[in-house]
Amino acid sequence: MGAKQAAVAMQTQNAPLVTERRDGMLLVGINRALKRNAMNDATVLAIDHLFATLDADVRAIVLHGVGDHFSAGLDLSELTERDAPEGMAHSAMWHRAFQKIEFSRAPVVSVLKGAVIGGGLELACATHIRVAERSAFYALPEGQRGIFVGGGGSVRIPRLVGVARMADMMLTGHTYNAEEGLAIGFSQYLVENGEGLGKALVLAERIAANAPLTNFAVVQALPRIASADPAAGYLTESLMSAIAQSDVEAKRRVRAFLDKKAPKVQVEKK
Repeated sequence: MGAKQAAVAMQTQNAPLVTERRDGMLLVGINRALKRNAMNDATVLAIDHLFATLDADVRAIVLHGVGDHFSAGLDLSELTERDAPEGMAHSAMWHRAFQKIEFSRAPVVSVLKGAVIGGGLELACATHIRVAERSAFYALPEGQRGIFVGGGGSVRIPRLVGVARMADMMLTGHTYNAEEGLAIGFSQYLVENGEGLGKALVLAERIAANAPLTNFAVVQALPRIASADPAAGYLTESLMSAIAQSDVEAKRRVRAFLDKKAPKVQVEKK
């Protein structure tokens, strides 16, 4: 290995995120395996920057953890004493980064394995599709640490599993394994250990093949409609539906189906 290659390898080794392009998909790995991918400020800021500067041709993203874990949450070894305004600013930094995921231009599929704890669970819940391996386990140990969630978890997690379950996790330290997490809504898919990335890539490839405007509507409009007053939700849905079906790509795809040039929906084989 030459000096230039060695320098690039060292830079990649020390980078908080590693990325790889595969056609219209972007793979993003949290790259702190020795810390169980616990997130420091550099990692959160790297996430913020990456999602703010996505290439225009990225149509689906796969987010995973390098090594055996997705993320063990906030890196407590780098937690500094902050007064209330500083603490709020720090939490707001996490909010900005994770909102860029939740409302990303391209849908995000996450691969959950090993520790999905605290801020790691907050990060996972900002993604759109979650694939869990059997090694995954979910925890919110903030009560034992004397802290409170700060990455948007108190908004997103109850939407998936309910306030009572989140309160139980924070108050008692209750954890959920991968099978339980699938049942209550932490993930939509469960696969064997080592198969998570492959499954996520299959799903991301399907997503990338969708009409871009439909993907946009699902990511941007659907969560806002779901949380809106019903009357406002129905109106927004009508507007988004009209815009989507008027798109040239939508018309082409409907015509292909009517002309029997597109496959019909069938039961998916597991």
